[in-house]
Amino acid sequence: MKIATWNVNSVRARLPKLLAWLEVRRPDVVCLQETKCVDESFPREPIEELGYQIACFGQKTYNGVAVLSRIGIEDVRCGLPGDAEDAERRVLGVQVGDVLVVNLYVVNGVQVGHPRYDYKLDWLGRVGKHLRESYDMGEKVVVVGDFNVTFDDRDVHDPVRWREKILCSTPEREALRRVMDVGLVDSFRRFREEGGHYTWWDFRTGAFKRGWGLRIDHVLMSEPALAACSGVEIDCEVREGEKPSDHAPVVATLD
Repeated sequence: MKIATWNVNSVRARLPKLLAWLEVRRPDVVCLQETKCVDESFPREPIEELGYQIACFGQKTYNGVAVLSRIGIEDVRCGLPGDAEDAERRVLGVQVGDVLVVNLYVVNGVQVGHPRYDYKLDWLGRVGKHLRESYDMGEKVVVVGDFNVTFDDRDVHDPVRWREKILCSTPEREALRRVMDVGLVDSFRRFREEGGHYTWWDFRTGAFKRGWGLRIDHVLMSEPALAACSGVEIDCEVREGEKPSDHAPVVATLD
């Protein structure tokens, strides 16, 4: 089973790119973030024609998450417990086969000290509580998405420039670690310990061609899921060409 996570930065704007990638790579499960459309406007038909079932939880213009699956979708869970009716659409949980998948689009936070930064830290705390209370880490649990947080300086092209800045600050990293304390492991680092692997490059600075990236898209696994995992790769090729997302997909293989 191949499980992918990809912040597409608008599923409708990126649809040709997405469809071409699905046809070539044929992942079994794809978790999309920042879909930026209400559920009624999600481009279902061309994706369903490729054999995917779809669960989506979106809103107009901002945020939004979706799961595409060629092996069925069960037990769909939208949002976090206690969310208001108008809460941002950032969390979507599903069961695919014997794997419980949680798709997250983590709050960006704007900058250290901004009110959205404090909201981000609090929101990550709510995610950790939800995972601890709602998921059995003795099962195959895979938590994926755009986390908008690096784990350490290996995930940063220029650690000095980014020191204690948004996406790389100590409180954010500690908040992510507390989420993982429920029993999750950074699966990518089980296969690649060295730095220099990135999943996001800023459009505004031509960062992709310069190699100025951050690794902020993650695939976190419970120990049973990790025991079945044979590899995790970042598909940088799809970041090239016309009208790409600013993120690259991350694909994990579970045997």
